[in-house]
Amino acid sequence: MTRTVEQRTGEKGNECPDCGGPLVTDTERGELVCDSCGLVAEETAIDRGAEWRAFNKQERDSRSRVGAPITQMIHDKGLTTEIGAGNRDAHGRMIDSEKRRQLSRMRTWQERIRTRNADERNLQYALSEIDRMSSALGIPDSVREVAAVIYRQALNKDLIRGRSIEGISTSALYAACRQGNVPRSLEEVSSVSRVEQREIGRSYRYIADELDLQLEPTDPAQYLPRFCSKLGVNHEVQAQAREILEKTTATGLHSGKSPPGYAAAAIYAAAVLTDTNLTQREVAEVAQVTDVTIRNRYREQLEVVT
Repeated sequence: MTRTVEQRTGEKGNECPDCGGPLVTDTERGELVCDSCGLVAEETAIDRGAEWRAFNKQERDSRSRVGAPITQMIHDKGLTTEIGAGNRDAHGRMIDSEKRRQLSRMRTWQERIRTRNADERNLQYALSEIDRMSSALGIPDSVREVAAVIYRQALNKDLIRGRSIEGISTSALYAACRQGNVPRSLEEVSSVSRVEQREIGRSYRYIADELDLQLEPTDPAQYLPRFCSKLGVNHEVQAQAREILEKTTATGLHSGKSPPGYAAAAIYAAAVLTDTNLTQREVAEVAQVTDVTIRNRYREQLEVVT
């Protein structure tokens, strides 16, 4: 018999009415019993958990009978119903052609009525853009949700008027990456966007000011693991690059400089100090900066650390 302590002695209603001993729960029998005298104080307790067990995500998803959680990435937050794409009935049999035509028309109208006005259609398009760019950049779901919330806030404050949906949605994603400490440079975000980098920068500064987003300056060290992984350098180079960044940022050398370019220059400087075969062009391509940026930054860093 498995028992787990549920109540504690000394609290009103939490002790045995006969001897005053502590009450514990018998999870096998569903009873609340006294741990001292064995008196059953309550029986047939309700188990509010699921009657099935699951040991991995696939089993849990297949056995669950509830809908998907609320998400900010869908314009209606996933609260509406949806007609499935299957053409079989509850018994698994194929439905006849007339029923299939009816279901097809119902799916079409159901998709149309999900967006009632132009604002909802614009929101639906903007969220699809955020999802598309996030997939291309490998952005986690938590950051996508934050980007969707930022865009909704901008829409509620009427910050979209006079600006492109693509520009505001891209700016919201970039701001979410900054808030979530997911290092993605403005150049990387603009490479998957449908608007120019200059417009993204203007829109980002605008919504950051209007929504009062508290965004800390990006730490160049956040780019190190991803850049080193793409370049295939060893741990010695990465450790040396991190040490270079710590020493140079402590002096304020990074102030006013592009964080990804500064991090890439530290990697190249570390490669020079460890005699690792790595060219400026390779580092610049990974960081999406110019060779001149790498050359200028790494020389400044070497002057500090050597």
